[in-house]
Amino acid sequence: MEHILPYLLSAFIGIGLAAASGFRVFLPLFAVSLSSYLGWIPMSDNFEWLSGLPTLITTGVATIIEILAYYIPVVDNFLDTLSIPLATIAGSVLFASQFMELGTFPQWALALIAGGGTAATIASGFAGTRAASTATTAGIGNNVVATTETAGAGLMSLLSIFLPVIAFIIAIVLIILVLFFGRKLWRKMKTQNSGIF
Repeated sequence: MEHILPYLLSAFIGIGLAAASGFRVFLPLFAVSLSSYLGWIPMSDNFEWLSGLPTLITTGVATIIEILAYYIPVVDNFLDTLSIPLATIAGSVLFASQFMELGTFPQWALALIAGGGTAATIASGFAGTRAASTATTAGIGNNVVATTETAGAGLMSLLSIFLPVIAFIIAIVLIILVLFFGRKLWRKMKTQNSGIF
């Protein structure tokens, strides 16, 4: 059990950070960069670049730009088309960064499946929420969605670093909710489309 515990903890942190990437791409990267720069979380040699000052500054600036851009009408919907692939990449990198002693193939296979999959699922759910908000409120409600996403990314990033078990549980609940409501929405759209034709 003692041998498994570090891997479990790494998985919990990785899943939590991947979930945070589903809300915002750069905020979790900035959180990890800052935490590793301050020495709060260790980084393996392969991910030493995450704890460097250039990465910290770059992700900090990118975080501010990303957060502000989601409050600009039309731009927010455009960003949603980019957010799913970018979140998948960010989630995979953040998940992989937490595993120090795995081989390259298992590390990246796990990262793509668990980290990338978690980030993509949550990003898809919120892209759907924004699309529904745009359709029903003419984009007025999008600011509420943007604020919720930023808060979610910040909260999940903090929990992942300081309370990873709680972050993991919340991430699993989020994935279940996205899949459940996504299926309901898909059925509803299929029924409406079949009614038109």
